[in-house]
Amino acid sequence: MKTLFVTASGTGTGKTYVTGALAAAFRDKGLSVRVLKPVVSGYPGDDAEVTDTAILLKSLEIEPTQEAVEACSPWRFTEPLSPDMAARREGRSIDFEALVGFCRDMQGGEEDRLLIEGIGGAMVPLDGQHTVLDWMAELGSPVLVVVGSYLGTLSHTLTTVTAMKTRRVDVAAVVVSESDESPVPLAETAETMARFLPGVEVAAVARNAGPAAVHAALGPMIDV
Repeated sequence: MKTLFVTASGTGTGKTYVTGALAAAFRDKGLSVRVLKPVVSGYPGDDAEVTDTAILLKSLEIEPTQEAVEACSPWRFTEPLSPDMAARREGRSIDFEALVGFCRDMQGGEEDRLLIEGIGGAMVPLDGQHTVLDWMAELGSPVLVVVGSYLGTLSHTLTTVTAMKTRRVDVAAVVVSESDESPVPLAETAETMARFLPGVEVAAVARNAGPAAVHAALGPMIDV
């Protein structure tokens, strides 16, 4: 697969960390990679260094200059809210067709791999009518779902994957990214999820695992 969309069951699951580690793992395999996080909220205009966009760019050893940030994240909003709410605070809105078109244009690039990171969870509203799920369905690319290992993640994950399947979104894999507080061992959470997600690959990634560990966990599932 050339394009992989990365979404989550909610915010704070480690989506950006996994996306960055995947980008680095692809590079370590000698592949050319482009990363996109087209929509960002909670973006501080004066300090790009601390943003998710910067993390992704640095995973490819690209400095987060204004030009690089613009190319990676064209839709940036200050308030740490859902994109539709954050945009309204600034008297703006996200043009859904333009967003989809931007991603499709990037799919036509020369890179071996394109990673597109969504925002928040799969059901986060982008505008008055569309969610991240609509975005994924329009693009039609395989999707990696990053979830946590916190209490409640089983319900959140199963609900997210079920919603995606109703739209016939191709779930490439689910990766359990270890949360700060986990009620049971990481492997046990992943094993339980797998029982309830027949036909879906489930992998576990420990907290602070590097690109090599991500490669080992996800490589066979997503053709790293």
